[in-house]
Amino acid sequence: MTREIITIAGSLGSGKSSTAKAVALALSYRHFSSGDLFRQIAAERGESIEAINLSAEVQKDIDYRVDELLQEMYHNDTKLVIDSRMAWHWMPESFKVFLSLDADTAAHRIFDHVQKEGRVSENATSVDDVRASIERRFASEQKRYFSLYGVNATDPANFDLVINTKENDLKTVIAMVLSAYDAKRQ
Repeated sequence: MTREIITIAGSLGSGKSSTAKAVALALSYRHFSSGDLFRQIAAERGESIEAINLSAEVQKDIDYRVDELLQEMYHNDTKLVIDSRMAWHWMPESFKVFLSLDADTAAHRIFDHVQKEGRVSENATSVDDVRASIERRFASEQKRYFSLYGVNATDPANFDLVINTKENDLKTVIAMVLSAYDAKRQ
């Protein structure tokens, strides 16, 4: 079975979901978001996204639930774009993309997004609150992924393509991903 899978990881607020959705649409591939699944789990438990990340440090079943689903997709899906911090690890033959963004820019983007669209799993009263939350979530995720799998989920060496989304708008990022993916398939 030929797998045509793109995994998109990245910094908080870097545009993983927006990029993955647009790339999937352009390729007519299925899209899946681990972030949406984590938000769903958080909502089921009545927790914020930050709280569910902290809970996952102790309750390993939270990450295992997501990881098992990712591994199942890898073995069953043939045309998939997934935004997830760890999908690159579970989908070794995928085209692996990392979107980088500094924490200050991310905090502003996330705050603006929450204010405009609101996310029940995220509560932000200021950009500074968002930045502090980003720092706590990042530390929690780094700790969890290293503890569980012995990996640094943000190491550029894990990826086929690294794009700084501060310097590139969404349309440009999408074009860069599609162009690099097409070149890899050739």
